[in-house]
Amino acid sequence: MENNQSINLPIKGMHCKSCEILIEDELGEIEGVSGVKANWHNNSVQIRYNGISPDETQIKAAISRAGYKLGQDGPTKFFSTNKDNYRNLGYVFLALVVLYFLLKALGITNLNVNTSGKLTLPLILLVGLTAGFSTCMALVGGLVLGISSRYNQLHPSVKTIQKIYPHLLFNLGRFLSYTILGGLLGVLGSAFQLSSMALGIITVVIGLIMLIMGLQLINIFPWMEKVKLVLPKGLIRGLGLKECQAQTYSHHNSLWLGALTFFLPCGFTQAMQVYAIGTGNFWGGAIVMGAFALGTIPGLLSVGSLSSVIKGKLAQYFFSFVGLVVLVFALINISNGLNLTGIDLTPDRVEKKSAVTIDPNVTMEDGVQVVRMTENSQGYSPNSFTIQEDIPVKWVVNATAPYSCASALLLPKYKIRSFLTAGENIINFTPTEVGKLHFSCLMGMYKGMFNVVK
Repeated sequence: MENNQSINLPIKGMHCKSCEILIEDELGEIEGVSGVKANWHNNSVQIRYNGISPDETQIKAAISRAGYKLGQDGPTKFFSTNKDNYRNLGYVFLALVVLYFLLKALGITNLNVNTSGKLTLPLILLVGLTAGFSTCMALVGGLVLGISSRYNQLHPSVKTIQKIYPHLLFNLGRFLSYTILGGLLGVLGSAFQLSSMALGIITVVIGLIMLIMGLQLINIFPWMEKVKLVLPKGLIRGLGLKECQAQTYSHHNSLWLGALTFFLPCGFTQAMQVYAIGTGNFWGGAIVMGAFALGTIPGLLSVGSLSSVIKGKLAQYFFSFVGLVVLVFALINISNGLNLTGIDLTPDRVEKKSAVTIDPNVTMEDGVQVVRMTENSQGYSPNSFTIQEDIPVKWVVNATAPYSCASALLLPKYKIRSFLTAGENIINFTPTEVGKLHFSCLMGMYKGMFNVVK
């Protein structure tokens, strides 16, 4: 019996576990090879064989077919030594600041649909259109923009139509999942909804993914190129996802990514999900969520496709600009996610007083503390109250924007989740501990606090 021997070779250009699969499959086809083990962490491959060593020409050809080369990559520096990268980043930072104040002055950052009547199909489409271009862009749009820009940065030679096609698949997956799962919401009701802790964890994970993509796009930290979030190799093989995950926007991934956005904690989406539950049947829920997803397509498709058509020198500035935008969205989402999980990183400024603290927005009526607050498309006003421990609270919320992100109100400490309707909404609870009592929208973006004293 011939002895089983092995050789170890360095490989250039490996990014992830999908790279390992591609290399292993190609080398495994060589006659005499009994096993292949690639490792993208140390950029190497081990080839096991019986008898005569595989021909070097065949090995090189197999590795080339997989899209890689023999050899070692040079050492990676922590900071880029290219001055152009820093200059470009400075320019786009100024452009981002100017754009922010321009959008704020025009009121585009607070788009909202105001209606106190029953939602109709045209209004649902309008809510979706508003969501696609406004606050939820920080979550869904930021994710799409970051991934698509990263893909196009790594693959500038791909034809424009090939770059746009995955965005169409993303939105198709989103529309199908919203329609089908919306129908299930109509049948199953609130049992199909995630807890605030689960929503918070999802938001933080998305924020971390966006943080990595943003750091890679600005081209300041070369070592970030080696940081990848990848699926287990067995799962990749089982799902048939052999495309390198550096490309991220494979057809399979695009479709599934769009489908999974149903579970992202966007306030607009949550409001529509509640409306779908209220229909009480499959087709009613499917129509509501399907129409909403259809309305978001123009915003998400236009944002994702931007990186597909910008080329040349302008593309360098664009990718740096997108990188900064995605970094901002990442930090916002991480902060929002921590709010939803109940983790508070802010200093404790609670006023621990024994005497009654006078708050003009809190009145005592028949032994109950009545708190009055207004909800609008920009959040809650006022959003800070001082209340007393162990005395029941009647929280009166006047909702003026019932289909905005702020309309989904969450008080995690007492497991209160309220979807506000137009007009006055009453929420009752009794504070049992002195300290800060945080509340927010279901996205964690709009926040407020009760300061509970003795």
